[in-house]
Formats: sequence, C-alpha cells, structure tokens
Amino acid sequence: MMTKRILVVDDDTNLRVILQKSLESCGYTVSVAADGESALEVLHKESFDLMITDLSMPGMSGIELLQEARKAYPNLGCLVVTAYGSIEKAVMAMQEGAFDFITKPFSLAHLENRIERFFDFDGLQQENRNLKRELSLQKNRRKMVGKSKAVEEVFHLIDMVARADATVFVCGPSGTGKELVAQAVHEGSNRADRPFLKVNCAAVPESLFESTLFGHLKGAFSGAYKDQKGLFEECDGGTLLLDEISEIPFALQAKLLRVLQENALTRVGSTQEIPVDVRIVATSNRDIEEMINRGEFREDLYFRLNVFPIQLPSLREREGDLPLLINHFLQSFAAKYEQPVKELSPEALELLLNYHWPGNIRELEHTLERAVLLTGKEERIAARHISLNRGLGQGGGDIAAEDNGVLTLADMERKLILAAMKKTNNHRARAASLLGISVRTLRNKLNLYADHFETLEEPAG
Repeated sequence: MMTKRILVVDDDTNLRVILQKSLESCGYTVSVAADGESALEVLHKESFDLMITDLSMPGMSGIELLQEARKAYPNLGCLVVTAYGSIEKAVMAMQEGAFDFITKPFSLAHLENRIERFFDFDGLQQENRNLKRELSLQKNRRKMVGKSKAVEEVFHLIDMVARADATVFVCGPSGTGKELVAQAVHEGSNRADRPFLKVNCAAVPESLFESTLFGHLKGAFSGAYKDQKGLFEECDGGTLLLDEISEIPFALQAKLLRVLQENALTRVGSTQEIPVDVRIVATSNRDIEEMINRGEFREDLYFRLNVFPIQLPSLREREGDLPLLINHFLQSFAAKYEQPVKELSPEALELLLNYHWPGNIRELEHTLERAVLLTGKEERIAARHISLNRGLGQGGGDIAAEDNGVLTLADMERKLILAAMKKTNNHRARAASLLGISVRTLRNKLNLYADHFETLEEPAG
C-alpha cells in the first residue's frame, strides 16, 4: 500500500513542526506550507491525499485556499482547523467540500483519529461501503417516491452528503418525509452497519431530556434506580436523528453544543467524560432563524447543526408526484391488508388531485388508508370514501369573524386549533401535524386557551 501524503498549512511555525513530526511518526509522508499561496504552489508540484489547513491565516484565508484547491484537485481531501468560537467559518468550509473540521486547542490523538477516519474510505473497505451505499440509496429511493425536479434535487443532496460524515439539517413542513431522508443519509454512509436511533424532541418531558440524551448514574435523581446509558452512548459509531430539534429546552442547548464540539459527554450525576462518535441528523418544521431572533434557540448550536441543510418541498411543490404517490400507497395498503389493489373512481381521483394537502405526504397516506378500509370488499374507492380536512388551510370553513367584523390573531389561532382538534377527534399528534406545529407547542396552546376549549373532550394522542 502506498504511503498516504498529507499537506499541512498553518502560519504557526511551531505547530507546523509538531504536526509534521507527529504525523510522520504515524507513517504518513508530510509536507508543510506557511500560507495559502505557498500551499497552492506545493499542490501544483506534488500530489496529496489530504490537506490540513488553518482557516485564519494572513493573506489568503483557509476558505479561499479550500475553494482554489478543491477546484483544481476535486479528489483532494480537506480537514480544516478553526479556533474555538469560529464555528461559522468551519460550517462554510464544510459547505465548500471539507471532509471535517477540528477546533483548537486539540490533542494529537484527536487529530490522528480524524485523519484515520478520512483514510478509512480507501482500499477494499471503501469499495465495500460504496457498494452498500449504492444499494441502500436505491432502496431508500424506492421508499421516497417521486420524479419531480424538487425531489430529484433532494436525492442529489442525499447522494452528496451521505458519505461525507457532516451534520445534516433537514427542514420542511410536517409530513414531508424528513425521517426518510435521515434514514437514507445514514444507510448511504460508512456508518450504515452501526445504530440508527431517533428521538422526538417534542415528546420527551423537559425534566428527562438530559438523561435521555446523555444517560445517568444510579441515584442521580428520583427514580434513577440503576446506571443508564443515554441515546448518544447507545448510538456510538452510528447516526442519531434529533427530530424536531427546535423543541429542545433552551437550558439544554448549551450542553448539547458542548457534546457536539468535544465528542464527549458526562452522564447526569457523574463528572467522568465519556468519548462518543455520533453523526447527527436534525430536523425541524419551524423557522429556526426566527427562533434565534426571539432568543429561543442558540445561534452557535444552529451553526453547528446546519452544516449541510436539506430543504424538503411540500406536496404542493412536487409537480407531477401526486399520482405516483397515490399509486404507491394503494399498492402498499393492498399488501398490508392482503387484498387486491383498489381502483379510484374518477370523482375520487379528482378530489385527491384538487386538494391542497396541508399535511403533505403523511395526510395523503392516512387519507388513502382510511379510504381503503372504508371500501371493505368493494373494488373501487368512491368519492364518499375520501375524507378531506377542507375546513383548514383554504380560507373560510369554520373560521369566522367576531360580531364587530374583526378577527384578532389570538382569535384565529384559537379557532384553528379548535377546528383541528375536532377534525382529528381530539388526537393531539394528528392535530399538530395538520396545523404544522409540534405536539409540545399544541399542548402549550391548549393549556393557554383552556377556558375556550370547554367543549372539547379530554384530548387524545
């Protein structure tokens, strides 16, 4: 096997010498450069497998060097070094094609670990992972039905990021398939044979959040009868999906940021640090930047999570995909309930095609499943079997102004929530999905407007 060649770029002479000697002792062939211009000259003369560059240097910045180097040598791997508190620059570097970043100060062992992870992609192991990745991506493409331009762009982004090991932020309206994207990213990565775990941040009680993520020691709090690993430890080496990350308590956001930066955690009730290697995929259906402006979400955590964003389109934006999805779900439910594939009457199909689908794919799936069940032994789904929430999202419906002709925002919010709860038979999860908010937000709104909801039965879900 040929010796791997590394180029180290840093304006700190002492650091260059230390890194060169350390990496050469690990068996690498190492060259050094003091700035970006010198690094490009070296790259023009010699071939390298990996470039390690500081981001803050006199003259040409590390970002500019990365852009020029990647443009001229697209197969060159890049690992960037950034000062603590400069995560934004590291995020920019990742978006420009850097494989990973490391924050100063760092240990040589930590750096060597990152380098080894990069070179893991070489040789037979990489070929095996690439084959598995292609098979997994094909499998997930079959799950993610669609041929529209919007969906093809999502497929393209998944292909780009799956193997890069970068943190992925999947955003979009409720019901658009964010979890499917997260699973596709995991199964297309070199972590595919490791755990893929999910936590719905909106469903975890605030008092148990830290323990759920990071674990606890016996006796750390009331009810902690034994030592317990958290999801980060359970997921070591794999991928953790933080679903609805916008609902994570603000007090815990700093602790999560620290774990992401240091790749180490401390269980509740302990002082011992435990190293972890977990890839994060986060999702949200809310405007995180607006939450940052309101002081509800940490900007530094957002930068750390938003390394590679993937925006999912609503069903309305997926031109031409609706008939494909309808056919897919009808076949799926036929297999699930062991019956022939149901046909749609022209009237039923027209209803489905003309509806606006505020709940997106999830609403379409539930609507068709209910229709299949309602038909019983009938071979055709008629219009009467299609139940649509026409009172929401299209104007009119149950939302009416007060006697003075003016409807306040609070009035409208209350009426929309009431309509959603009635449409879903007081099922909180479905009502939240219909409204495009989290279950926790809906629960808070129900408590806030409790006096106005006396006609509701005890909410379900």
